[in-house]
Amino acid sequence: MYIKAALGMYISYFLLGMVNIILISNMTSLTGQWNTDSAGISYIISAIGIGKLLTYALSGRLSDKFGRKPLVIFGSFGLAIFLAGIPLAPSYQIAFALAFLAGVSNSALDAGAYPGLVEIFPKSAGSASVMVKAFMAVGTGLLPIMISFIASKEMFYGYAFFVPAVIYFLNTLFLFTVFFPNHRTVQTPEVDQDNGSTKFLSEPNFKKEGLALVVIGFTSTGLFTVAQIWLPSFGQQVLGMTEVHSIKLLSYYSVGMFVSVLSLAVLLKKFLRPVTVLVIYPIITFISIVTILTIRSAEVVSVASFFVGFSTAGIFQLSIATITEIFWRKKGTVTGILATAGGLASVVMPLVTGMLSKTGNIKIIFIFDALLSVIGLVCALFVFFRYRKLVNGHGGKDFNKSAGKIIDKIS
Repeated sequence: MYIKAALGMYISYFLLGMVNIILISNMTSLTGQWNTDSAGISYIISAIGIGKLLTYALSGRLSDKFGRKPLVIFGSFGLAIFLAGIPLAPSYQIAFALAFLAGVSNSALDAGAYPGLVEIFPKSAGSASVMVKAFMAVGTGLLPIMISFIASKEMFYGYAFFVPAVIYFLNTLFLFTVFFPNHRTVQTPEVDQDNGSTKFLSEPNFKKEGLALVVIGFTSTGLFTVAQIWLPSFGQQVLGMTEVHSIKLLSYYSVGMFVSVLSLAVLLKKFLRPVTVLVIYPIITFISIVTILTIRSAEVVSVASFFVGFSTAGIFQLSIATITEIFWRKKGTVTGILATAGGLASVVMPLVTGMLSKTGNIKIIFIFDALLSVIGLVCALFVFFRYRKLVNGHGGKDFNKSAGKIIDKIS
């Protein structure tokens, strides 16, 4: 009954994957249009994060009060306006305002779509949420191909914006016609189904594992934000790639994301817990970034870009899954706190890396990115061992069987 609603939301995220990289992928054209530099474009990208950061809490309240559908429709429509307006923006200030609108719209889309998908697929909520990343990865991968085609035909760069804008407008009309579940349906607390008790030996402590998960929310958002913004610039400045070929690094990155989320959708149902992935993925990210920094080969960097995308995909969603599992009595509150941390990262990272880019050595940005992965790993290890102490019953046994052996070897 609600499959059409789910399809509409996934289409919106497919297009959001394009939105996330569309500014940086058209940096040369946009810097000329607004008489700015690469740092200026990164500041506009940060405006998207500001819009999200300032409206996450309000969007969540509106979603609970008025339902998921109005927020999803508003989010899709706002993102369509952003895409249609950027190529036509006559000034930097107007572009900044459109970027802020995109952030507000992204916040509304998240506030409506994530709980909406959970309500449509209550028995596979984790996989439904992770599939959001899969659709975004497809969009991220297709945009560079579209840009390359437009460039090869010497067409106006704005067509790369107008095509997804039109699809967004059409999808908005489609969303008006579909039905969403009743958002006021009472959800059952996460308790042990066998004896009706909670599955934790002791009460979780937000100042410990909760705070660590919030940090992971920040670092995970920071990692993929930095990669999406600066991988093409790295290809051009360090490897001597052309602009068109350097953008293809984002395609390899997005393919890695897609492979990752499809794998997670299967593995999370079988034997892996989100908290295990939170530990393993930052290790892969760190190794991949070190490879990018040390081996100056376009082929090697392309492969490493794949693994950066693979290991950063879905971490934010899995950190939400973990924090809501541990603090199940305050799901809305902790989700809002973690989402705010992610929104803060989307604001801070473009600003910080924009300033770092002024040094003229883009490698510093990726050294900074490697540091983020280390911080995320340390926090994930802390959450992992805290989680093992908290879990009891058969949940703890399953956890030890499936994941404990892996991390024990690492640690």
